[in-house]
Formats: sequence, structure tokens, C-alpha cells
Amino acid sequence: MKAGSGIPLWIVSLVAALCLAVLAWTTFGFVVPFKHETGQAVLDTYFAGYDESAVFHMQKLLDENETATRLLRAMYFGPELIFPALLTALLFLAFLKLGPVGSWFGRSLHPLAAKVIYLLPFVYGVADYGENIASLVAFGDGASSSLAVHLLPWMTRVKFASLAICFILMVRLAIGRWLSPRRD
Repeated sequence: MKAGSGIPLWIVSLVAALCLAVLAWTTFGFVVPFKHETGQAVLDTYFAGYDESAVFHMQKLLDENETATRLLRAMYFGPELIFPALLTALLFLAFLKLGPVGSWFGRSLHPLAAKVIYLLPFVYGVADYGENIASLVAFGDGASSSLAVHLLPWMTRVKFASLAICFILMVRLAIGRWLSPRRD
């Protein structure tokens, strides 16, 4: 694969615009109203992570507030069905656009390491969908809610860690491409 894959920039831009639109839908349609209704943020927005006590607190809050429960469920069955797939696609397209698989960072890269790097966006996607499913189970009345309570904080950490690694690599690749000498 050559540097700056044959994917047109307009496709990457279109996926980025769709991501922003769905993120705005999530934020202004669900996250802000949830915060207004409960005084607390949705757990999905805790970038620094949280522990099981925060999940128990959210369970108690949702048990007492029917509107907040409906808002959270609508968010998971609405924009959160679309957003993880869109962001995964955007991250993957950005990696394809920024560089060749075999020679990132100005030197040759072991093929296995290159494949792992290209899998990072999919780690994010799986973790985000896993977090959404764990939230639905943890805040429901099922028998599996105990397991979901324990998994939920970890799924959030994996989601944000993989997202942070993707962004760091993309910035590094963008800087590397910008600083590299042009070959005509």
C-alpha cells in the first residue's frame, strides 16, 4: 500500500462530518437533557474512567427517575447504534490515508505490528459497543446485571485508551508526513 492511500479525501471528510452530526445528536439530544434531568453526567462521558460505585450510584439514580431511564435507553438504541461504527470507520480511513503499512515512522515496520496498528480502530469499536451493551444490561433488571456492573468500567477504559492511542498515532503520522521531504 502506498502512502496516502487512494481513498479520496472527500470520503474521509464525509465520514468525519457524519461523526460530528451523530455526536451532536447524542450530546444535545441525550447527554445534555440527561444532565439537566439528573444533575449527573452519563457514564459514557467519564474520560478518566470510573469504578463500580459510580455504576451502583447510576443504577440507584435510574431506579428513581423514569425520564432519565428512558433518555439513556433511547440514546443507546439511537445514536449509539451508529456512532461507534462511524468513528471506527473514520479512524481506519485516517490510518489508511496517513501512511503505508510497512514503513510508518520513517522506518520499516514488522508486518505484525502494522496489522496491530490497523486493528486499533476496531478495538475501539468493539469496546464502545461492548460498553453500550454492558450499560443496557447493568441498568436493566436482568440476572446478568451483576457481571455487567463489573465489566462496564473496564469497557470504558479500553474504549478511551484505544481511542487515545489512535489519536496519538494519527497526530504522529500527520506530523511525520508534514515534515518528510516531498518526492516528485
